[in-house]
Amino acid sequence: MGDQPFGIDDKVVSRFASEIATVRKSGTEVAVVIGGGNIFRGVALAAKGGDRVTGDHMGMLATVMNALSLEAALVREGVEARAMSAIEMPSVCETYIHRRASWHMQKGLVVVLAGGTGNPYFTTDSGAALRALELECDALLKGTQVDGVYSADPKHNPDAKRYEQITYEEAISRDLAVMDTAAFALARDNALPIIVFDVHNKGALSRIVAGEPVGTIVSSATAGIS
Repeated sequence: MGDQPFGIDDKVVSRFASEIATVRKSGTEVAVVIGGGNIFRGVALAAKGGDRVTGDHMGMLATVMNALSLEAALVREGVEARAMSAIEMPSVCETYIHRRASWHMQKGLVVVLAGGTGNPYFTTDSGAALRALELECDALLKGTQVDGVYSADPKHNPDAKRYEQITYEEAISRDLAVMDTAAFALARDNALPIIVFDVHNKGALSRIVAGEPVGTIVSSATAGIS
C-alpha cells in the first residue's frame, strides 16, 4: 500500500514485480504467496467483535486482488505469471492445484498464490509454508517490514537485538511474532529453511538467491545475535 492508508500503490507493486522478475530471469523458479493486509485483515474485524470466519474469508478475497495486481505488473516486466487462488473463482483466476502450479513453475512462469490455505484461522504465513512444501521449494523467503528476526519489536524497543540465525524452536519458544507459530512448526517438521528480510530493501531478493547473507535465517542451526 506504500504510503497510502490502505489499498494498492502501483509504484510499490511495480517495484516488487521488478525485483521478482530479476530473480526469475536469472533462472530461479519462483512462487509468491501474497497477503491482503493492505486491504483487509480478518483478525481486525474479529477484534472488534465481528465474526472471525467471515473476516478471514474477506481477507482471502483481498489477497486475490493483490495477486491480480502483481500478476499484471509481472507481465509488464516481461515475465509470464499466473495468479492462482485457494478459493475457487474460475472467472477471475485459476484455482490452485499443486501439480498445475508446479507445472507452471517448470515452464518458467511465476505463480502468484492467493487465498492463503483456503481456510479460516490460518494466516498467509502458514499458507506460504504449506505451498513451499507442496511445490518442493528450497527455501521460504519472508518479506516483511523489518530486516530480520528481532528479540522484540524494533519499532517499539530500541534495545531489540537482531538475530543472524535462529532455530525454529527458539523462534517458537520466544514467541517471536515475525511469523505465526504454525508456520514455524510446519517448516521445522519438514526442515524448510526460512529467510526473513526487509521487503523494502532494494535488491535484497536477488542477493538472497545469490547466496549472500541477508536478513535472518531460521533453521535447525545455532542462533546468533548481531
